[in-house]
Amino acid sequence: MAPQHSTSNKNSKKAILLLEDGTSFIGKGFGATGKISGEIVFSTQMVGYPEALTDPSYKGQVLTLTYPLVGNYGVPPYELEMGVLRYFESDHIQVQGLVIHELCHEPYHWASTRTLDKWLSDEGVPGIYGVDTRRLTKKLRTHGVMLGILQVYDEHEEINLEALLKDGKNISDPNLTDLVKEVSVKKPVKYDVQGQKTVVLIDCGVKFSIIRNLLKRGINVIRVPYDTSASEIMACKPNGVFLSNGPGDPKKCTKTIEAIRELVEKVPLMGICLGAQILALSQGADTYKLKFGHRAQNQPALDLNNSRCYITTQNHGYAIDMESLKKTQLEPWFLNPNDKTAEGIKHKTKPVFAVQWHPEASPGPYDTELLFDQFAKSLEAN
Repeated sequence: MAPQHSTSNKNSKKAILLLEDGTSFIGKGFGATGKISGEIVFSTQMVGYPEALTDPSYKGQVLTLTYPLVGNYGVPPYELEMGVLRYFESDHIQVQGLVIHELCHEPYHWASTRTLDKWLSDEGVPGIYGVDTRRLTKKLRTHGVMLGILQVYDEHEEINLEALLKDGKNISDPNLTDLVKEVSVKKPVKYDVQGQKTVVLIDCGVKFSIIRNLLKRGINVIRVPYDTSASEIMACKPNGVFLSNGPGDPKKCTKTIEAIRELVEKVPLMGICLGAQILALSQGADTYKLKFGHRAQNQPALDLNNSRCYITTQNHGYAIDMESLKKTQLEPWFLNPNDKTAEGIKHKTKPVFAVQWHPEASPGPYDTELLFDQFAKSLEAN
């Protein structure tokens, strides 16, 4: 029988979410007590909260899940697979806070080890439930992503809206900081599967699923900090370079952009999400911030070469300026039919490409894992 977990103190904590325009959402608190601030974003995914909460691309953000019931299958165990955690995308929760409509207090799943409430509490992350997430999502879709404050009070405290309104006038925008520096490794990490090919992975906030996808194809991986120079990377004698996903504004990654500009001329390269934006910037294209971003498991990506449309998992708040690609050696490869934004780019003459979505999924559809196969073939040619 699957383990069940209960929370003895279900409704004792009060919580409030305050947006930068003064709009407030009062609900019940779970997870850790305390006050945090960040960029309020939403995702329409129905499952996969362990993967989403540990995705480094959410660093600096307060995540709202639009699916009404969250936590019903608990939290899986910390187990290693190929040198990285199996059920998670990093080794801890990355979001600043979590906003949901209904919290499941008694999850039921054979692999569950604890409740969502307990997991957030253990990692010092506050959450709020019992709020109208539909209303919040509609507001974000109209206005765009907003800064906000989330505070969870202990059972003896009362909500102090007046004090929060004062704090709300001075919320710092996490995108103005170097978020990638906070999630990248500090020194190289090697994953050796005794393969014949080796890839240097530039870690801008890589998901563990990306590493697993490379390793299971027999590719050795050397994971390096985001600000590693091109000369240091080439000293590893790689057969190719992989540029990972990550949080924040790609234009903050100046050293990464500089390295990629040089590496494009030397080795095959694949990028994902933030990696696609950095590749575009390195070749002279431009990027911009989306109104509310793409965060879902059902975003379409249309292949401009054959008109085939894939359903993809996405998590990004910035996009590549399609018009700016015309002055580069990059060309559009995939397009989002919903808003006509760039979903993939490739070099006109070199084995270099990047996509805006997550072909490794976790969570989400695995329809485009073939891109990892395409990258592996380019290593053989090299």
